Amino acid sequence: MSNITLSAGVRSNLISLQQTANLIAQTQSRLSTGKKVNSALDNPINFFTASSLQSRAGDLTNLLDSVSNAVQTLQAADNGISSLTKLVQSAQAIAQQAQQSAATTAKYTGTVSGLSATSSFTFTAGKTITVNDGTTTATLTLAATNTVQDLLDAVNNTGSLKVKAELSSDGKVQLEATSNNSIVIGGTAVAGELGQYGLVAGTTTAGTVNSSRTALASQYDSLRAQIDQLAGDSGYNGVNLLNGDGLKVVFNEKGTSSLSISGVTYNSAGLGVSASTNSFQTDKDINDAIGKLSTALTSLRAQASTFGSSLSVVQTRQDFTKATINTLTTGADNLTLADTNEEGANLLALQTRQSLSTTSLALAAQASNNVLKLFGG
Repeated sequence: MSNITLSAGVRSNLISLQQTANLIAQTQSRLSTGKKVNSALDNPINFFTASSLQSRAGDLTNLLDSVSNAVQTLQAADNGISSLTKLVQSAQAIAQQAQQSAATTAKYTGTVSGLSATSSFTFTAGKTITVNDGTTTATLTLAATNTVQDLLDAVNNTGSLKVKAELSSDGKVQLEATSNNSIVIGGTAVAGELGQYGLVAGTTTAGTVNSSRTALASQYDSLRAQIDQLAGDSGYNGVNLLNGDGLKVVFNEKGTSSLSISGVTYNSAGLGVSASTNSFQTDKDINDAIGKLSTALTSLRAQASTFGSSLSVVQTRQDFTKATINTLTTGADNLTLADTNEEGANLLALQTRQSLSTTSLALAAQASNNVLKLFGG
């Protein structure tokens, strides 16, 4: 404690100067930081409320980076699907081109039209119908009743047999050699039984391999390899939705709002696009390839729609999160930021007050000196 005694006037002016100095320091702090609330001492309610709002805004800002990555991952997958669609369409065009090049291998077309896979006929059980390529034989052992599909399966499911069977567009049994081999129809079934399928026992003349179809089959297989490579290159930041990876996007800081996106495997195997068989020498092999390509295109278009829907959701949530962050930040600022114009005016007024208080203090001190002069005079 000071032992110096001050007059009431001096003490009053000193206190006023100290208060003014404190207010000037506070105002200068607000002007330098831009905030009217810098600590809980300034305004505890506003300070802690603003801190809470800023913390949530910070958490959402961190989540926004992962949401942005999810948008890019979905866009990469969408780009991949668009390119895969073009490759599949190119493969389809090649297969159709091969189809337009007439087959030159041996072909046998049945004499009965209007058949379907489920058409059935009566036979003598135990008898057989055989189809031979000169080396390998497919055998259908007849039951009391058999369908056309039974015959087609017997031929197509015989391994290493260089003959394919299908129904033509007008419903006739059609046998095609896959190489420069002949087709031999036989078995123990009588002519009438063979005739129900439109078959006649005998041997077709061997044909030749169509070099154009062989070249086109090679191009087709090259495109198929590109499908595998493109699907593997459609990822972003280590996540590839076209290579079986999944993605979970979290939208809020509590993790209670999210979107799970399932990936697909869209290489050639996943799309069901198999390699060309028998160098596309038979119409059946080409038709099978075209059918698989059509199914692949349907799958790609459906998946593009699915990813597009997910992308729309993620982008909407991204925009919402940005707006929420802005709202939280603005709310926190409203509670803590200072009005620089007002604080500048306050500082000017305080400096004026300080100048006046200093003058007043000098006058008060002078009054005390006047008393001393009475004793000194």
